[in-house]
Amino acid sequence: MRVYLVVMDETEEARKALRFASLRAQKTGGAVHILALVPQQTFNAFGGVQATIEQEARERAEVMANSAAGNIFAESGKMPTIAVRPGSPADVIRTYIEEHGDIAALVLATSAEGSAGPLVSHFAAHAAQLPCPLYLVPGGLEKADLDRLA
Repeated sequence: MRVYLVVMDETEEARKALRFASLRAQKTGGAVHILALVPQQTFNAFGGVQATIEQEARERAEVMANSAAGNIFAESGKMPTIAVRPGSPADVIRTYIEEHGDIAALVLATSAEGSAGPLVSHFAAHAAQLPCPLYLVPGGLEKADLDRLA
């Protein structure tokens, strides 16, 4: 089965990548994995405060991923696999792909205007080291165009 991995955050780019991956999965009899990243904290607070901050970040990521998964389920009838992981984004994504040998493609979307985001820049520069193809969905695509291309 073809599995499309989407890194989910609160950006429009992530929503476009998720839509594309979901439609590709429907057309190919595949599945979608949603990987929500818990941002690394750039400071260390007192123990209890730090733990609370990290827990809140994890809960936000879980809510966002579950909401996205619910949208896919409502549209396709198939529930995606959801994972929430803390750490350096590139490292977490690579580890996830290594752990799940059935990942057929990493699906990211570019921004509609301006420079590419950090994940797109990183993985586009290092695509040769990935064990699967990297799909870059143009961020400027309208919904109808996205649906047609998927």
